[in-house]
Amino acid sequence: MSGEVVKMDEERLSGVLLHVTSLPSYGGIGDMGPAAYAFVDFLIAAKQRLWQVLPLSPTGYGSSPYSALSAFAGNPLLISLERLAADGWLAVERIAGLAGHDGPADFERAKLEKLPLIVEAAESFLDRAPEQEMARFQSFTHKNTAWLADYAMFTVLRRRFEYASWNNWPERFAHRTDEAMAEALKLHGREIAIEQVIQFFFDQQWCALKSYCNEHKIRILGDVAIFVSFDSADVWTHPEIFELDEKGRPVRVSGVPPDYFSQTGQRWGNPLYKWNLLKELGFDWWVERVRRSLTVYDSIRLDHFRGFEAFWSIPAEEETAVKGVWVKAPGHELFARLKEVFGPLPFVAEDLGVITPEVDELREHFGMPGMRVLQFGFSDRGAHLHLPQNFVPNTVVYSGTHDNNTTLGWWRDDASEVERKNLETYLQPIRHEGEVVWALIRTAARSVANVCIFPLQDVLHLGSEARMNTPAASDGNWSWRYGSNALHPDFATQLADLMEMTDRDGYVPPERESLDVVLSAPETSRA
Repeated sequence: MSGEVVKMDEERLSGVLLHVTSLPSYGGIGDMGPAAYAFVDFLIAAKQRLWQVLPLSPTGYGSSPYSALSAFAGNPLLISLERLAADGWLAVERIAGLAGHDGPADFERAKLEKLPLIVEAAESFLDRAPEQEMARFQSFTHKNTAWLADYAMFTVLRRRFEYASWNNWPERFAHRTDEAMAEALKLHGREIAIEQVIQFFFDQQWCALKSYCNEHKIRILGDVAIFVSFDSADVWTHPEIFELDEKGRPVRVSGVPPDYFSQTGQRWGNPLYKWNLLKELGFDWWVERVRRSLTVYDSIRLDHFRGFEAFWSIPAEEETAVKGVWVKAPGHELFARLKEVFGPLPFVAEDLGVITPEVDELREHFGMPGMRVLQFGFSDRGAHLHLPQNFVPNTVVYSGTHDNNTTLGWWRDDASEVERKNLETYLQPIRHEGEVVWALIRTAARSVANVCIFPLQDVLHLGSEARMNTPAASDGNWSWRYGSNALHPDFATQLADLMEMTDRDGYVPPERESLDVVLSAPETSRA
């Protein structure tokens, strides 16, 4: 699945933010089937050259892509049943009667109805795959030895122990004794192989979709969260690189300190890295993580970038983030090591929130673009860093992100009177609410920022009903899907015209020599 590593500071371009689960695919959840290719065709028509997705990892509690069971594996629910049937691993009649294309993503129904069919297809593959296909599968397992077998074992054991967190498994399995691992392999060898085939299916389908994008000059911008979930294959497999006690429980956990928005801060609960040990080991785990990510994506957004300079460390026994402290992280050493291995770093730094000069210096030292969000720019003078007069070219500007309301929803439901007044002063009087969406899209496209990205909800002029995520909300997140008839050609035409006028369409001028030949030709030959 390897592709060209792409830095984000080389040319002007534009893209759309849409997570795969938001596609109107058959089976009740967006996947890598026909709807994904139709979306890419829309991007082509709209002269967009980036598709930004959220993490593609298998999800745990709450179906959040940022609460993953593995930092390396792909989410099985994103596998297309139609493509499995087309490849001959399922009979077409087996996939009839599932949830349809429209309506919110139904993760629980997909787990109950879709996942067993994916397992059935994997069994079919193991039983009757021709030699050439089996050779491809074996090549895939060989290339991914750093994580694949451990992830498959973790998934099977998690199911065996009724989805309890790994530290609540019988001690010998929680601590991965040699005898326990040998027993699991003997008792569950077939199930472990099935999990590896499922990852192979994911890899094949994503590789095909990414290749289709790249063939049409569309790059994939992926997302890598700085921390991993405690209940994950990563922590179970490598407990030595995390701050855990002798019983495998976190000693300190992640979060952010109290601020204007929360008097108690945010306690995320991810285990913290033993950064000094990682440094001694040459950051090998991070090298493997980025290596895997760069086979899946062309470029990577690093979530919570400020944590690579310093992170908020909270004693695990604390229920809030109030008693945390800032601890320095070896960001310079980490990124120097990654640059040594991979060359120029194709990273976008998610540097939203309160950012210190040290964080800016780290980002700028390695040439990473930062992020700006236009919705944030209208509250007061301190927010003006999100307005175009303060941009530099090495910037990625958004109308909004997956954590924001849609632009229309923000204008209708969230924007204060001050923000409304300031926006109209800065841009234009808003005669009817739909105008605000295109006003922000135009503003982003016309800015000096090399990259601008719009959530699909903004392209489609949708309101709060289409919001993807409300941070800290206990339910209702991640389930938005656009309607199967929503990608009207007029939206693509409107965007394409704007891309041409703002030089984001990839236009290549004729070579000077060819132009000179045309200009020097006799009038009659040019007629």
